Amino acid sequence: ETKSKAAFGSVGRRIPHRILHLINQDGESLGNMHRAEALRLMDERDLKLVLLRENADPPVYRLMTGQQIHEEQLKRAEKKKASPKPGMYIKELSFSSAIAKNDLETKTKQIAQWIEKKYHVKVTIRQAR
Repeated sequence: ETKSKAAFGSVGRRIPHRILHLINQDGESLGNMHRAEALRLMDERDLKLVLLRENADPPVYRLMTGQQIHEEQLKRAEKKKASPKPGMYIKELSFSSAIAKNDLETKTKQIAQWIEKKYHVKVTIRQAR
């Protein structure tokens, strides 16, 4: 899914596809139509047109309010933040809550070293029986 990396937003009036499948702002399908018809609906309802799936046949567009687009952009930004960047190391460490003091100190030193190397560290503590 390399297409979704493009900035999510209104395509404005530049629609390269002549025939498209349109979904309204409530997520209901309006079926296939000519781009002129889609633009007319967009103007009529004062909505924006967003390309959802370009590689579908015909491509899928959705009518959205500015607010909907904004919320979707925020959602995608959150998702991007959550996924690790390439070349980013995530170190995981898990230990029991009954860990011995010297083991804990050793692991704490290890974590400190990883953090210095700018690794992301995930620590899981298991409840001891």
